[in-house]
Amino acid sequence: MKEEREYLTKEKFEQLNNELKELKTVKRKEVAESLDYARGLGDLSENAEYHEARELQANIEDRIAKLESMLKNATIMSGEAHGEHVRIGSAVTVEKQGDKNHKKFKIVGSEETDMALGKLSNRSPLGAAILGKKVGESFSFNSPAGTMTYKVIGVE
Repeated sequence: MKEEREYLTKEKFEQLNNELKELKTVKRKEVAESLDYARGLGDLSENAEYHEARELQANIEDRIAKLESMLKNATIMSGEAHGEHVRIGSAVTVEKQGDKNHKKFKIVGSEETDMALGKLSNRSPLGAAILGKKVGESFSFNSPAGTMTYKVIGVE
C-alpha cells in the first residue's frame, strides 16, 4: 500500500501528536486494566465486559497505527503566500458555471477538512481538480450530481 503525503498545519500536527501520546500512555493502560478486570470475571466466551474491552483495544491500536503513519508522512503547511496558482493552503474563490454566487474555500489536507468552515480536502473531487489552477482558469470534475464546471475567481 502506497502511503500518501498528509498535509497538516502546525497546529493540527501538534494536536494529532498529543492525541497519539494520550492513546499510547493513558488509554492503553486503561484498556489493559479493563481487560484484567474482565478476565477476572470468569468465562471469557460469555463475558460482555471482556469482549467490549477487546474491541476498544483494537480501536485504540488502529487509531495509533493511523496516527503514526499520518505523522510520519506529514508535510507541515506554512502560512506563506502561495502566488497565483492554487496549492494546499491556498484560499480560493470560485464561481460555479451558471451560478453567479462566489464560494470561498481553503484547500487543506484531508485530516483538517471541515466544510462548515470552508475547509476543502485536497483529495475531494473539487479540491483535487482545483489544484494548480490560476485566476480566470475554468476546470471541470465529476461529482455524484454529474460533471461540474467552475472558474477560479481569486487565489490568496
